[in-house]
Amino acid sequence: MDTIKDMQSFLQRLQHGNPRSITAMLLAVMLFSVMDSLIKALSTHYPPLQVAAMRGALTLPLIALWIQLRGAWGEVWRARWPLHFLRGALVITMLVLFTYGVRHLPLTNAYTIMFFAPLLITLLAWPVLGERVPRAHWWAIIGGLVGVLVALRPSAEGFASWAGLAVLGCAVCYAVSAVVTRLCSRTDSKDSLVLWVMVILAVGAGAMAIPQWRPLQADHLWFWLGLAASGFGAQLAITEAFRHGQASAVAPFEYTALGWSLGIDWVVWQVLPDSYTLLGAAIVVGSGLYVLRHEQVHATAEHP
Repeated sequence: MDTIKDMQSFLQRLQHGNPRSITAMLLAVMLFSVMDSLIKALSTHYPPLQVAAMRGALTLPLIALWIQLRGAWGEVWRARWPLHFLRGALVITMLVLFTYGVRHLPLTNAYTIMFFAPLLITLLAWPVLGERVPRAHWWAIIGGLVGVLVALRPSAEGFASWAGLAVLGCAVCYAVSAVVTRLCSRTDSKDSLVLWVMVILAVGAGAMAIPQWRPLQADHLWFWLGLAASGFGAQLAITEAFRHGQASAVAPFEYTALGWSLGIDWVVWQVLPDSYTLLGAAIVVGSGLYVLRHEQVHATAEHP
C-alpha cells in the first residue's frame, strides 16, 4: 500500500509542473558534467589558477548579455560587498582544488566526494542561518561522512591522496559558499550574485595566475568556448529547475551526475571506478535521499 501511495504522490507532483523542472535539472547536470570534463582535460595543460581565471573571464560576456537582454543592470549594484568578496574567494579556492583533484582522479571519484556538500550545507545551516536541523539530518550527515571516507579508501595510503583531499576541500568550500549565497540572496538580486562572483573569479584568480600563466594553445579554443557555454547554460538550467518545481521532486535528479561521470570516464579516459568508490557513492547518495525522503514525509504530514 505504501508503494502505491508513493506512486500516486509522484504522479500528482508530475501533474503540477514538475516535469519542466526535472527536465531542466537533467539538462543542468549534463552541462555541469561536460564543464567538469573540460576542466579535467584542460588541467593537464594549464595551472589550476589559470583554468579558474579563464572560467570566469569567458563566462562574463554571456552573463553581461543575459543581464542586458533582461534590463536588470539597475539591480546588480545593490550588493553586500563583504559577502560577495567572501563568495569570490571561496569560489576561486573551490575551482583550484577541483581542477587539481580531477587532474588526478576519475570524475566518478570526484563526484562521489562532492556529493557530501549538500549534507555539509545542512550542517552549516544551523549555526549560520539559524535553521533547525532535525535528528534525521544529523544521521544522514554521519552516513555521508562514512561514504566519503570509504570512497577516499579506508587505508593510510588512500586517505593520504592529495587529489582526494583536494576534492573534499572543494566540497567544504562549495558548502560554505552555498550558505553565504543564501545570506546574500536575502538582500541582493540573482543577477548580482551571478555577475560579481564571476568578476571576482576572473580578476582575483587571473592576478594570482600571472606568475605561472601559460600561453593559450589554438588547439584548445573549442575547449575554452565549451567551458564557458556549458557553465553558463548549466547555471541557467539549475535556476530554472528550482524556480518552478518542488525541491523534493527535483533535487534527487542531481545524482544522475554519477551516470554521466561513469560514461565520460569510460568513453574518454577508459577508466571505471573500483568497488570502494561505488560503495562510497551508494552510501553518500543514500544519505542524501534519506534527507529528501524525510523532508517529503514531513511536508506531506503538514500539508496533506
